[in-house]
Amino acid sequence: MDISFGVWVALVLGGLPLLGLLLWWWNELWYVLPLKLRRSATNAKLPPGHMGLPFIGEVLTFLWYFKVLRRPDDFINAKRAKYGDGVGMYRTYLFGSPSIIACFPAVNKFVFQSDDTFILNWPSVDLMGRTSLVAVHGKSHARIRNYVTNVINQPDALRRIAQMVQPRIIAALESWAHKGRIKAHDETKKVTFENIGQLFVSLEPGPLLDTIDNLFDGLVKGIRAQPFNIPGSAFHHARQCRKKLEDIFMVELEKKKTQKEVVTNDLMDGLMQITDDEGNKLCDQEVLDNIVSLVVAGYASTSLASMWAIYYLAKYPNVLITLREENMAISQNKKGEFITSEDVSKMKYTNKVVEETIRMANISAFNFRSVVKEVEYKGYIIPKGWTVILWLRYSHTNPENFDDPMCFNPNRWNVGTTQPRCRDGLSSTSNTR
Repeated sequence: MDISFGVWVALVLGGLPLLGLLLWWWNELWYVLPLKLRRSATNAKLPPGHMGLPFIGEVLTFLWYFKVLRRPDDFINAKRAKYGDGVGMYRTYLFGSPSIIACFPAVNKFVFQSDDTFILNWPSVDLMGRTSLVAVHGKSHARIRNYVTNVINQPDALRRIAQMVQPRIIAALESWAHKGRIKAHDETKKVTFENIGQLFVSLEPGPLLDTIDNLFDGLVKGIRAQPFNIPGSAFHHARQCRKKLEDIFMVELEKKKTQKEVVTNDLMDGLMQITDDEGNKLCDQEVLDNIVSLVVAGYASTSLASMWAIYYLAKYPNVLITLREENMAISQNKKGEFITSEDVSKMKYTNKVVEETIRMANISAFNFRSVVKEVEYKGYIIPKGWTVILWLRYSHTNPENFDDPMCFNPNRWNVGTTQPRCRDGLSSTSNTR
């Protein structure tokens, strides 16, 4: 009996290290070894890195730097220290996919400019909608994108939006001044969602809009979570929120169908009316998917950027003074009227404050692209079927790209200055959105 017990102890103690080694190298053996055995004609190789543990990859290391140490940039710095700079690419396994991290401006630019090889991808397409703008490609993508661009970015649309959002923003600012002390995160979310509710679905503030707000909050939290659809997980809760949002928006869509005359008061009206070359309209599911995905894309980013703008203006009063002077000079000529999109284009310092806020806030810290065909970049293979994670945040906070990057300095965007040195590498402000 003692001998048998001793044997079992020896087997366990001897097997644990072997099991640990197997788990540590499993992803490397499964994803990397087949690619290494298949020799490239040009001797190209995979970027350096490590794929982490089975199923979860490097998510624990990722969370350690982001959630525990609160130093997210050190996630990339640790890879640079261990593997060297190379061309700014590292292999990993994150968000449920074998991936290549791209963190240098030059490789980011290469990926962004290769639309036929790297297509837009979200980790959880089911949450965004399989027929939404972020999931479809080709003619379907172009049709919806062109409409949304016309609704939001064209001069006439900008004039209409500027007139629509200002009353609520002014009322919110007056309310905040009266309160004296506010939670900027909560207040910016509230005013942003009220404007989005009006612009997208013509919903006024009230219990229904509050319910939709809470559901979107749950949905957004699940988008970057591990895709484990088990009760209690963020992803499972996000799927439930998504279903409830669909039900609510379907009711609004059916109401619009009963209207006797065709009107275009909001984004949902417009999505219901657009047609392709053959005169076909979007089906109900396509309309719902795109409303959900566009709210996700615009809601969190806008409210968080507004919150950080308030924070930085409070922290840097000299910037606030200069900003106020420029805005007061414009408003004095308006005689109580709202500012227009043309006025905004003349506010040079205001636009620099916006640029710097977007850089510092890093609302879109990463972008995801699916690799539809294998490609080589400066001697390294980017395999088909993998995901490229464009680590845009690192371009914004890297002192190699910006002098004193953690200082809020709108004047770094002055014309003729030597920075930002990563403009060609596509910082967050260099794309049209």
